Amino acid sequence: MSAPRKTKNAPAGAASASQAASTLLDGRIIAAHGRHYTVELADGSVRKCFPRGKKAGAAVGDRVLVAPQGKDEGAIDAILPRSNLLYRSDEMRSKQFASNVDQLLIVIAVQPTFSDDLTGRALAGAWSAGISPLIVLNKTDLVDELPAARARLAPIAALGVPVIELSALEPDNVHTLLAPRLAGRTNLLLGQSGMGKSTLLNALIPDARAATREHSTALDMGKHTTTSTRLYHLPEPGGDLIDSPGFQAFGLQHLTRDDIIRGFPEFTKPIEQCRFYNCTHRQEPGCGVVAALESGQINPLRYALYQRILEENLAGQQRY
Repeated sequence: MSAPRKTKNAPAGAASASQAASTLLDGRIIAAHGRHYTVELADGSVRKCFPRGKKAGAAVGDRVLVAPQGKDEGAIDAILPRSNLLYRSDEMRSKQFASNVDQLLIVIAVQPTFSDDLTGRALAGAWSAGISPLIVLNKTDLVDELPAARARLAPIAALGVPVIELSALEPDNVHTLLAPRLAGRTNLLLGQSGMGKSTLLNALIPDARAATREHSTALDMGKHTTTSTRLYHLPEPGGDLIDSPGFQAFGLQHLTRDDIIRGFPEFTKPIEQCRFYNCTHRQEPGCGVVAALESGQINPLRYALYQRILEENLAGQQRY
């Protein structure tokens, strides 16, 4: 068991509350499915936990305080402050799923064709939350299609986003090229279906499949394993990897206008030339971003993505 959280001296009337608080354990959510959470304690033991009452909103990566119940269960009493929070979305809603992420690992492949829109949205979400992005171009053994994939990535690479080329079918190469970039960080693994994300995960963590089976058995949710989110501890040189299968979109509906702009770092310098402080960088006269677009300093596809995201969020605000 991890050491109980100590409390300061309290008035006599608060004795019962202090006693209860002193039994809380520090932990980290390493797996989630619905209202079922697996919390890892400081000593490496795990408990199956549930939020108290109707509380919700916990995410994999959260640091939490747990009130132990029985031998291996507990109630999530509090979620400690986060450095960031990421969302996944579908047509109906956005739902938080991962927190305290240091690096977003975006897996794309030479074949099948990856989505420029999803890649761009993932980058915007990462930058808006202060998270460093890293792109893995997988399936480089498909040499005939490799030049085309590189060309499509060129505008992103020009922004300074690191791109690592590899084949997940070569585990030794994966460890040499990628593992050192993940060490000492909490990394979120993101990829469309068919990009080879699961193969990459198994190359990095050979025990991942066994851990997934163990987790699904503990929660009695074996048939739903592909929809759960889980944090894995990477072998040497270390780090953590959060895997959340089944992405169809990257949630951005929660972003404010300023958040969205922060997701496009190539706008930072041109914005200094905008005539109006509240410029939306669309139709205003004297807009530095539009001027940079017209002079070729900003990629038109990136600017079009900015417009789409901004319009979608404005439409969502009006709808709700």
